[in-house]
Amino acid sequence: MGLFSKARATPLDGVDVVLADLDGVVYAGPGALPHAVESLNRAAQTRRIGYITNNASRTDASVASHLTELGLSVAPHEVVTSPQAAMRLLASIVPAPATLLIVGGDGLVVEAEKAGYRVTRSADDAPDAVVQGFSPDIAWTDLAEAAFALKLPEDEGGIPWIATNTDWTIPRERGVAPGNGTLVSAVHTAIGRLATVAGKPEMPIFEEAIARFGAKRSLFIGDRLDTDILGAARVGIDSALVLTGIDRPKHVLAAPEGSRPTYVLSDLRELHEPYPVAQRKNGAVTVNGASVRVVGGDVEILAEGPRQIDLVRAGATAIWESGTPVFVLNVPEKLFEDPFHRP
Repeated sequence: MGLFSKARATPLDGVDVVLADLDGVVYAGPGALPHAVESLNRAAQTRRIGYITNNASRTDASVASHLTELGLSVAPHEVVTSPQAAMRLLASIVPAPATLLIVGGDGLVVEAEKAGYRVTRSADDAPDAVVQGFSPDIAWTDLAEAAFALKLPEDEGGIPWIATNTDWTIPRERGVAPGNGTLVSAVHTAIGRLATVAGKPEMPIFEEAIARFGAKRSLFIGDRLDTDILGAARVGIDSALVLTGIDRPKHVLAAPEGSRPTYVLSDLRELHEPYPVAQRKNGAVTVNGASVRVVGGDVEILAEGPRQIDLVRAGATAIWESGTPVFVLNVPEKLFEDPFHRP
């Protein structure tokens, strides 16, 4: 799905369920991102809102409480977490009441116990599987226990290893910090095995959300191309990339096919604004006065237009439709400018 593939009044037009990522979309650390709460509350007046998070450190109830404190009205069942997706996946591999070695926080432990599993933190307890999710309190000793439990390859009789997600980074109030993917990679480096992933961009977490909310036409809002947008594309729903989290304009321009959002937004206020349709003429792509074309190995800005976001939209469309990878093109620095809010 590419930019401007449908001429809608706004990105919300015709959508019955909005599914929103949390880190980098609603908040960064404990605080709400600018315009997120009021924009989502406005959307909730006419459609259902569900929240999907790869962050496994907290329970659905604690996430709902946090969102409510920020000014949203959210019940626990309106939060879909990667630990929930992990338990759904595990049920077909290692059914309860098996013993799980948990590397992660309360969000993972609570979901495992709710699903009927026994929980341990030690490889000495002969666990039937290892489940790893993000927690800011994970220590070297936790990663070591996972490595000890996973030392035997699965094809040689070793136990399964499920990762809630493999996001390399996580937005925090002070900046960008290492995410669960970094910690999973540490275990992988030690044992030479790959984890099975339950969260975004894999399909189980999206399928759980679509089924839970009875969605007929969804819009997924995320801040990462490699998890949020790719995952939405895999399940065939429209997506909006908001530039308040991890991925920046340079990433949008370089987005590979399959990870290209339907919409690119400066912030969530633009959910409610008419979304511009790209105009094509004489090889140029024009969006609200911003005009870009690709000629040979050069990306040319014919008009900057009044807003940087429209220049990014025009530039991305022109580059994507050229079929040429951005890294072999000469791209003007203006297209990489990043005045958008980020943590």
